[in-house]
Amino acid sequence: MTARVEQVVTSGRSPGEEGERDVENNVWIVGDDDEVIVVDAGHDAEAILEAVGDREVLAVICTHGLDDHVSAAVEVAERDEALVALHARDSALWRAVYPDHGPDVDIEEGGIFEVAEIELEVLHTPGHTPGGVCLYSEELEVVFAGDTLLKGGPPPADGPHGDFPTLLNSIGEKLLTLPPETRVLSGHGEETTIGDEEPSFDDWVARSI
Repeated sequence: MTARVEQVVTSGRSPGEEGERDVENNVWIVGDDDEVIVVDAGHDAEAILEAVGDREVLAVICTHGLDDHVSAAVEVAERDEALVALHARDSALWRAVYPDHGPDVDIEEGGIFEVAEIELEVLHTPGHTPGGVCLYSEELEVVFAGDTLLKGGPPPADGPHGDFPTLLNSIGEKLLTLPPETRVLSGHGEETTIGDEEPSFDDWVARSI
């Protein structure tokens, strides 16, 4: 079977610095007719599992530990006894959501997840959070970017867990070095490409000065 990417948009309430806010998230399902990996299972486990159907969930990978990207991870994983994966540097953010349930796998730079005969390579991209990661598939020409890079640029990283110069460094070193045709599938909003975003990098740097 040929691997493909499917999108599920979920919505819910997420805590922020100024109280709870409504937020929509992109949940990405990558795999084939038999098996899938779920990226960023936020808000609505029922909707995510309905999209998965009877395919086996091999893993639920969290690009970072903030609530809106992990709040359905455990429930989605439990159906098929799948692994939940998160970078260890976001463990404190995870514990704010799941104080009694840790992730199963600590993911690191260069790690590989396999599904439907393709590979997802872990790129550690700190900045939005300390343990933020992206997942790159050379075969599918996509990068699952979480909240590292959105269409139109990086999101703010000025909260207690974020650092904007670090985020820019991650984008410059890990994402803008990917082929320009690479699709950027982010945690929020519409997709973009590396080639469409790269010309704005100097403007983002100017914002950080």
